[in-house]
Amino acid sequence: MTTLSGKVALVTGGTSGIGKAAAIALAQAGANVIVAGRRQAEGEETIRQIQVIGGDGFFVATDVSKEADVQALIEKTMARYGRLDIAFNNAGVDPIRFG
Repeated sequence: MTTLSGKVALVTGGTSGIGKAAAIALAQAGANVIVAGRRQAEGEETIRQIQVIGGDGFFVATDVSKEADVQALIEKTMARYGRLDIAFNNAGVDPIRFG
């Protein structure tokens, strides 16, 4: 049974580690997944793995420290799915660099 069927989930920092694992788990549970991160190749690989298990989603190159990138991420999500149900805010910003 897929408990998140039809839901739309956004995972920042979804190109590796905990974010990648969360993105794949959300897809396994039935959610459509948007993966956001700075590394294009790794993000596309996460989406490929989601598609292999029958999930749907896409990657958006995003630096969460840049407001314009975050705005574009949300706009692309809304354009494709028309909604956002889950946000896993996994990406971090260095407070010394961006504080």
